[in-house]
Amino acid sequence: MELKLINDKGEATSTLPAPDDVFGREFNESLVHQLVVAYQANARSGTRKQLGRSEVNKSRKKPWKQKGTGRARAGRASSPLWRGGGKTFPSSPDENFSHKVNRKAYRAGVKVIWSQLAREGRISVVEDLRIEQPKTKLLAQKLKGMGFDEVLVVTDSVDENLYLSARNLANVAVMEVGKADPVSLVHCDQVLMTRGALRKLEEVLA
Repeated sequence: MELKLINDKGEATSTLPAPDDVFGREFNESLVHQLVVAYQANARSGTRKQLGRSEVNKSRKKPWKQKGTGRARAGRASSPLWRGGGKTFPSSPDENFSHKVNRKAYRAGVKVIWSQLAREGRISVVEDLRIEQPKTKLLAQKLKGMGFDEVLVVTDSVDENLYLSARNLANVAVMEVGKADPVSLVHCDQVLMTRGALRKLEEVLA
């Protein structure tokens, strides 16, 4: 697999050889789906809370006597069958939403995503990407000059100026190569990698 190397103007100057083990995998939709669902589920926190029948602020007195009224027997007004009653199976904050993904499956899935991005020509490599001052305008102009509107910038180590400059750009994200998660890779339009990040990616996924 060959990746295009571009300059500051977005012009392709040459190509870089990329390992087929990382960028030459066949697309596996079920594996990618498993990774994306697991990542989103593991990022979920238990913030919802529902009241059970023992927690509802209702009278615990028997609404009417057991027999002789002609109505169905009833024990408490907090019954889940009644309006305003408790939930039958209430959600609790300590509910666990996590999904387990084996290490080999995770690495294989990430390789599949990188391979699909390379196959579709959505990966560009640049020698280095640095900003002299932490200013959003400088980074926006630099990326626009390279032909990028919506891009995921992947570096071997995030420079502070680069990180601060990208915070206010809605369609630009900057992250280290080891923290490039499946959801960000799947949703990004273009990926701009530094040459150092490419070498480090080969080491991480080796």
